[in-house]
Amino acid sequence: MESSAMDDAVVMFPSPAIGHFISMVELGKLILTFQPSLSIHILIVSAPYSAGSTASYIADVAATTPSISFHRLPTITLPSSTNTHYETLIFEVLRLSNPHVHQALLSISKTYKIKAFIMDFFCFFSLSIASQLNIPGYFFFTSGAGCLAASMYFPTLHQTTTKSFKDMNTFLNLPGIPPISSSNFSSAVSDRNNKAYEYFLDMAYCFPKSAGVIVNTFAVLEARALKAISDGLCIPDSTTPPVYCTGPLIVTNNQTDGDTECLNWLESQLSQSVIFLCFGSLGLFSMEQLREIASGLERSGQRFLWVVRNPPSDSQSLDISALPEPDLNSLLPDGFLDRTKEKGLVVKSWAPQVAVLNHKSVGGFVTHCGWNSVLEAVSAGVPMVAWPLYAEQKFNRLMLVEEMKIALPMKEDEKGFVTGLEVEKGVNELMQSDSGKSVRERTIAMKNAAKAALSEGGSSRVAMSRLVESWKH
Repeated sequence: MESSAMDDAVVMFPSPAIGHFISMVELGKLILTFQPSLSIHILIVSAPYSAGSTASYIADVAATTPSISFHRLPTITLPSSTNTHYETLIFEVLRLSNPHVHQALLSISKTYKIKAFIMDFFCFFSLSIASQLNIPGYFFFTSGAGCLAASMYFPTLHQTTTKSFKDMNTFLNLPGIPPISSSNFSSAVSDRNNKAYEYFLDMAYCFPKSAGVIVNTFAVLEARALKAISDGLCIPDSTTPPVYCTGPLIVTNNQTDGDTECLNWLESQLSQSVIFLCFGSLGLFSMEQLREIASGLERSGQRFLWVVRNPPSDSQSLDISALPEPDLNSLLPDGFLDRTKEKGLVVKSWAPQVAVLNHKSVGGFVTHCGWNSVLEAVSAGVPMVAWPLYAEQKFNRLMLVEEMKIALPMKEDEKGFVTGLEVEKGVNELMQSDSGKSVRERTIAMKNAAKAALSEGGSSRVAMSRLVESWKH
């Protein structure tokens, strides 16, 4: 017998990129704290490359949060092409998954009333399905509001020039953010003839058609960009959708995963004396670069905790989960580990980043500027040295250094290489100089603001509550 009243559900469609996936599931958990009667259904697409597994994370969520269920969509096999641009590969897999998304929504809607369909912005292809099925479609933007402002303004930039960003060699003025060098745009959009450029442009045209955009940030951190968005300056030719800042959303549990070596080592260090270097799931350096980092750290005399991964293989494969454990003795300069054993600890491949950043001994963070890492550092009150490597990270560095003033920039050459001298200068400046002190004070102020945003009556809680309320009507 069919029940007369169906239960309400929210369907979420994350990008398979591990950082995007985890922050969307965390958003799902947050939604449940506001409306526990909802059931959350998460559609899973297999990534076109492997960069660490989400299996144990999914198992943990499934075990601890019964209201969240996972639906694995059929695997898409891409034609073997020469394009290894990872954004393009993700877009392709998501585009080809559209029929499966349609099926999943139809299937879920047989037993639930779907109140909202929340897509990662990479999944914009599925907005049309939500419209067809009369389900409000929202975007979840996993980077900051500054990046959202630039993404919304992208069609306007596209229309004002016929040149690619890589050929401009100029500074551009975008609403709500500091002047940005054309070389600071992600490599995915630096060439207008690139397929990824076309996809990002199509995505930007979808923002006004959505029911709203949920952003993993908080109001005080990016006030100017958020004002430019809400004033309609970023989408001058159309309607700006409502924007909900609900962050910082970060995973706080299960952060040690049995890895106690580095936490034990931190216990024996002085308060705020250690600089932590860690570069995300896709952040790989050549052996030459690793040796420059080592010499810079050694010469700086600073205490350090450094996560080292194997250099990328020559095959240019995106399957980095298959990389073997690094052989530190052969990768790092002769005698380095021995000479620095009183001052530093080098760990292989992985460290419990949130636990490390929240440890009292950690006083600075050299980061690739991935947005999740930025929010983790802000929430822990740890100032940064910004060393962007890929995706929108150069853009994030601009925001961290020029706008938020919670990081100092690492200086690289035009090929992105950083000398040992610059590493030494970067870490010493953060740990010892007046500019480092001011960045530290500002980061601690932002830590307090983040805490306030997530507290009763705080901006992120109010935004979340407004969003969930809107589904009740």
